[in-house]
Amino acid sequence: MSILVNRDSRVITQGITGKTGQFHTRLCREYAYGQQCFVAGVNPKKPGEQIEGIPVYATVKEAKEATGATVSVIYVPPAFAAAAIDEAVEADLDLVICITEGIPVRDMLRTRYKMEGKKTLLIGPNCPGIVTPDEIKIGIMPGYIHKKGRIGVVSRSGTLTYEAVAQLMALDLGQSTCIGIGGDPINGLKHLDVMKLFNEDEETDAVLMVGEIGGTDEEDCARWVKDNMKKPVVGFIAGVAAPPGKRMGHAGAIIAGGKGTAQEKIAVMEECGIRVTRNPAEMGKLLKSVL
Repeated sequence: MSILVNRDSRVITQGITGKTGQFHTRLCREYAYGQQCFVAGVNPKKPGEQIEGIPVYATVKEAKEATGATVSVIYVPPAFAAAAIDEAVEADLDLVICITEGIPVRDMLRTRYKMEGKKTLLIGPNCPGIVTPDEIKIGIMPGYIHKKGRIGVVSRSGTLTYEAVAQLMALDLGQSTCIGIGGDPINGLKHLDVMKLFNEDEETDAVLMVGEIGGTDEEDCARWVKDNMKKPVVGFIAGVAAPPGKRMGHAGAIIAGGKGTAQEKIAVMEECGIRVTRNPAEMGKLLKSVL
């Protein structure tokens, strides 16, 4: 069993008619069971068209009713992406994965408020997506670097998600599920939410957790791990050299009021029994050492 998605998932692409949506939907369809998993696209101005052989509908609700899809992936431009999430939530989908980067924080505040009490889970925005190796990939992660196995990966950093997987693969360690949760200040699933899923998954033996400066998500997760996790967890925090008060890259990575530094995160994680490497090249080796 994987977490969140598998070969039986049925996926809608919101923004399928754009260059990015079309390109990545094609790659996702070419991966493992993608041909049967990607069943619909949405564009309110182009219903009735076909992209890559996939029918396009005017709304998420229509696409869901026509195909039985329960998952959506969003490649809609930033100005309209929060509204696309809202539409998927209103259609009562199980899971929405928002790849779009640069959504205004105010828009996401409104969207998170609207999601309260709804069943829909959100991965992202500004994330690379999710892969259940040899079954399904949703998003922009390269499929060929993954292999079926028993290691869970959860990461706030897109690039380091790929790096972690590549290191595991070099040690012949496959993954149960790999999730990039995105680095925006207001997002969906946090490290803690994903860790709970991995803890309950019978086919995950250990978890590699990649975090970065800003916020307290990693610390919250570490404290939960200490009291509840039945499996070994190792970690890496990006941004040890980041100057306080400076936003790093595109992420919600900013140290504010002394909170959210890499040193603070590492200290809390180690106090909670999570082994942490300071060297991003050692993530795979560290994980292998706890098996």
